Amino acid sequence: MLAGNESLLDALCAHRGLVCFVGAGGKKTTMYRLAAIHPGRVGITATVHIPTFPENMDAVRVIAPERALTGAVIDAASKDKKIAFGHPSEKRGRFAGLSPSVLAQIRTKAGFDVIMVKADGARMRWLKAPNDIEPQIPDGTDTVIAVVSARAFGEPLSERIAHRVELVEKICGMRRGERMEPRHIARLLADAHGICRGSGAARVIPLINMVDDETRQTLATETAMIALQATDRFDRVVLASMHRDDALVDLIER
Repeated sequence: MLAGNESLLDALCAHRGLVCFVGAGGKKTTMYRLAAIHPGRVGITATVHIPTFPENMDAVRVIAPERALTGAVIDAASKDKKIAFGHPSEKRGRFAGLSPSVLAQIRTKAGFDVIMVKADGARMRWLKAPNDIEPQIPDGTDTVIAVVSARAFGEPLSERIAHRVELVEKICGMRRGERMEPRHIARLLADAHGICRGSGAARVIPLINMVDDETRQTLATETAMIALQATDRFDRVVLASMHRDDALVDLIER
């Protein structure tokens, strides 16, 4: 069985470059977990609004307007290994997302091994489908980690579990109130208009999170197999439970 921090980073291709997190069901939790276990120099940020960084996160926080952020991050990164950065926002309890130009400057000049980016919003749901302006994945992204929650299995499709229900209906070929099955979530992962939308030339790694018991693992494995048969866009699906000490549950490869 795969295990350990390095195996989780390897499975999600999250060691280097620009790594974006999209979808629903644990984007921030996954991003913070990977940032915490990464042995190198890590930047943590967003291209969309993001809740204020957790108080217990072991990273220096740099919050500044656009004109000042790049210099402030470069200065902080010269002294500390892990930097969480963003812009102030008028929305209470949130930071504003970075523009592609600011992120590109920081990537070039700050010397991070990896920058981890929340690039999508889902309003705390377990799954979502993106609209025409989502997600906000910058050019030059190396890896896109596309997240969905295993807690959606068996649940009726509604606003309680899904963001943009009408788009989920269309992509998954189902109706509101119908229970989510592996074939539905596999479509959400594999369809060109699903949660991997807009990923460009980046490597895509679907992540089925919250695989907390054997039943969910069985359903997640079935989902992964269906999705891998339906598309050549990715060659693996990661099963995980980010709240466990040993987060990596399984790696399903083509």
